[in-house]
Amino acid sequence: MSFISEVWGFLIERKKFWLFPVVIILGVFGGLIVLSQGSAIAPFVYTLF
Repeated sequence: MSFISEVWGFLIERKKFWLFPVVIILGVFGGLIVLSQGSAIAPFVYTLF
């Protein structure tokens, strides 16, 4: 969790507000891959990449 707070602090301090959507989308896709491992959804998730 410290990594996430450091990245968040960096974005706020350097005023890189345009990176917020990129970080959020990457987090959503990462969570989707982790949660769908071993399920029937996995082949469809890997076709996105």
